[in-house]
Amino acid sequence: MKKQFLTAVAMSALTIGTLLGTSGSAFAAHMPKLAQSTTPLEVVPSPNGNFQDNFNPFSANANYGTLGFIYEPLFYFDNVSGKTFDLLGTNYSWSNGNKTVTVTLRNTNWSDGKPFTSADVVFTFNMLKKYPAADTTGQWQQLASVKAAGPHKVVFTFKTTNVPFASYTLNIPIVPQHQWASLGDPSKATMTSPIGTGPYTLGSFSAQDYKYVANDKYWGGVPPIKTLDFPAYSGNNAGDMALASGKVDWAGMFLPNIQGIFVNKDAQHNHYYYPPGNVVMLYTNLKDPILSQLPVRQAMSLAIDRNKLANEGEYGYTKPASALGLILPNNQAWVDPALKSKVNLSYNPAQAMKVLEKAGYKKNSQGIFAKNGKPLSFSLQVVAGWTDWDTDAGLIQQELKAVGINVNVEQEAFSAYNNNLSGTKKSYQLAISWTNTGPSPYFLFQNMLWSKGNYNVEQLSNKTVDNALVSFSQTTNPGQQKQDLYKVENYMLNQVPSIPLFYGPVWYEYRTMNYTGFPTAANPWINPSPYTNYANAIVVMHLHPAH
Repeated sequence: MKKQFLTAVAMSALTIGTLLGTSGSAFAAHMPKLAQSTTPLEVVPSPNGNFQDNFNPFSANANYGTLGFIYEPLFYFDNVSGKTFDLLGTNYSWSNGNKTVTVTLRNTNWSDGKPFTSADVVFTFNMLKKYPAADTTGQWQQLASVKAAGPHKVVFTFKTTNVPFASYTLNIPIVPQHQWASLGDPSKATMTSPIGTGPYTLGSFSAQDYKYVANDKYWGGVPPIKTLDFPAYSGNNAGDMALASGKVDWAGMFLPNIQGIFVNKDAQHNHYYYPPGNVVMLYTNLKDPILSQLPVRQAMSLAIDRNKLANEGEYGYTKPASALGLILPNNQAWVDPALKSKVNLSYNPAQAMKVLEKAGYKKNSQGIFAKNGKPLSFSLQVVAGWTDWDTDAGLIQQELKAVGINVNVEQEAFSAYNNNLSGTKKSYQLAISWTNTGPSPYFLFQNMLWSKGNYNVEQLSNKTVDNALVSFSQTTNPGQQKQDLYKVENYMLNQVPSIPLFYGPVWYEYRTMNYTGFPTAANPWINPSPYTNYANAIVVMHLHPAH
């Protein structure tokens, strides 16, 4: 079962208001003032086995909490609540035809007591320029310069107008020049003694357990919990047992029967909440001459029972996706008012067959629709071992066969699957896969539907979609940006370039025996999972002892 992979490839999201000038709700202003508790908070973002001693924020293998508890960006943009949290930056504004963003910095210190200044920000970005392997979000493909304007102001100038990209820029972890200047390529560095600006520092490390201890001089106030404990668990079963037995306070794990395994053990204190984090798609390779036909894609969509996928394949932990490709309710403010009645996807096998018949398809002797001697028969790729998606693939196979479309499920090793979809040559016909979300629905659409998108695995090239996305990227006007995305939503609804299935959940379990103040379904004030970078530290700063 996959877990954090989708989060790793997805950006934290923000709403349109944060790109208009001064940023939104300030982190410090909402910080509760609490006495510090000495009871450790036990955290298991995922049971990944033994840890490696590396707290390098530019490493894909950095330990959980490196981004958030130790290192901070200028701003964090939340995809669940839509709020903006000011971290090392206190506000930012646009100028120069939306090519320049100026950030005012917070007056604070590194955890070793040395002052944090604009020089550290400029150094961090110039380091990424010098060592492109560490520049995983392509900052210097977009940036023209990063310059200090005094000790607490930084000016970012972009080569061209690309307003949404600034969210990646403002989300880069900032590191201290006085420690990192001698480390060389940051993508290759091993950091065992991290110095950050965050609410915690590294207390101790072993392969089986590491601890963060409170940075009592944190700019946001004294952290409410003295110690955060991260124990290692070898796999799902061990992690699930620890959670069920009350050894874990905060987790981001998958449990197949969470009500029975976890909640019912202590219904007063054991809780979970799985907000939607991305849209899981049935991707179609549009270079395939048959899948390029709209009636075929429409029929497939009509033949799939998303409720069955959500309840059986996904254990009831998620809901069917929207027909517009939006993550709802997170993106509710972006729904085209003219499409509100068309948000829900239809399940209508009889209509699916009528669509194919109208397009000239007839069933052959095997009961499979065919035209010009070519049957509707496709391969469906999925990752072997991702048990929920493997189950979903089997259900889709059954449902499409019931309307006369043959599907052969191919379970691939992840490396082969990923190469088949995202490599130069798209070697697949159908595939279940994720979407890369980000600041507003623009990022999902830009990655998936733009002709040059990073995850345009269906190989779509459409001028209407491209022009709408480019228009969005060049303005900070919220009305214009909405009009641009409405065009893309209409394209998704009417052309079905790929088929939305269900929302990919954000895994999150919590116990209130020792601490309260966690995000809840009734109060979804931030992305709640301990594996969500930067949000994790904000959550902890809002906790308080239960007794």
